[in-house]
Amino acid sequence: MTATIYKSLYETLAKRKGRYPALDIPEFYALMEELFSAEEAEVYCAIPRGFNPASTIAESLDKAENEVAAILESMADKGLCTAGTFDNITFYGAPLLVPGIFEFQFMRGTNTEKDQKLAKLIHEYKNAVDNTQGPPKVTYPTTRVIPVDKKIEAGNTIHTYDQVTEFIAKYDPISVSTCFCRQEAKLVDPDDHCGKPDEVCMQFGIGAQFIIDRKMGRQVTKDEALKILRLSEDAGLVHASANRQDIDFLCNCCKCHCMILKDALAQPKPGISLNSGFQPIWDDTLCNACENCIENCPTEALSMSAQEVPEVNLDRCIGCGVCASGCPEDAISLETRKGVEPPPLDRKALREVIKATGSQGI
Repeated sequence: MTATIYKSLYETLAKRKGRYPALDIPEFYALMEELFSAEEAEVYCAIPRGFNPASTIAESLDKAENEVAAILESMADKGLCTAGTFDNITFYGAPLLVPGIFEFQFMRGTNTEKDQKLAKLIHEYKNAVDNTQGPPKVTYPTTRVIPVDKKIEAGNTIHTYDQVTEFIAKYDPISVSTCFCRQEAKLVDPDDHCGKPDEVCMQFGIGAQFIIDRKMGRQVTKDEALKILRLSEDAGLVHASANRQDIDFLCNCCKCHCMILKDALAQPKPGISLNSGFQPIWDDTLCNACENCIENCPTEALSMSAQEVPEVNLDRCIGCGVCASGCPEDAISLETRKGVEPPPLDRKALREVIKATGSQGI
């Protein structure tokens, strides 16, 4: 009976896909049995797409609503389902493995024996999937970089969706949590850390409320969020989110651990599969050829020209602005890059483009 339930969990997750889809391999079942009890696996499989009250889920299982609601609440606390309350009714959703369940496990930044075991199992499963499928095929960018907007050259059009500060101003509440990519790496190997700040991933609006309610992160004020933003920029981290104009999360990514950047760097042309719509330009009267920008570039897109001014390879440049924010002479700014389409309007529009292009990126 238990084996049948986990097989059903595989079939349910396989249909929902995601960056790391369900595969019928031993590593999948070892991980799922650690994440889900048999009872929780049964409930997860019964959650329809979208968001549904416990009564709907209980009806499909032919069980009492209060019994199923208690299981769903426990699952939400563990990051195995999502939950949000509207008009005094709590609605539940079934997240993907990625993005979703895997990230929720490490956002608290805790380091228990359970965390270490889960990190190892997740790491082994990711490796198994990567070895089976290879790097994701990004035919359309499903994620995007948001540039360091204070470095955009005057005279360029700056849309609100190109400014992280606008999202901070717009949303309430805002939460911050531990970078799950760096935390997973540390749990697997305590010596595997790049020294970048960890508590820098932000969530906005409904998503933030879920993170706050389930204690996966903490609520921050707008001023605190701006300080985290500047801390991330000073550390050379890349602002990244979903490739749409209205975002609900912001990752601050390093190239050595973070999935968004690592997936982009696995592509033949990272600057095509992940981009902000901007590119760097240099003021040669200010540049002193210190090569800080070349060293700091997360995609190795820069090299020194014969004129001793850095030049950019647009096939690799993602337009993050790390080069500009780290320039001691303020010799670098960002200008609009030709040929980069505006991000889709919302989640539905992005989903339609992904479906049409068959992109596998997260």
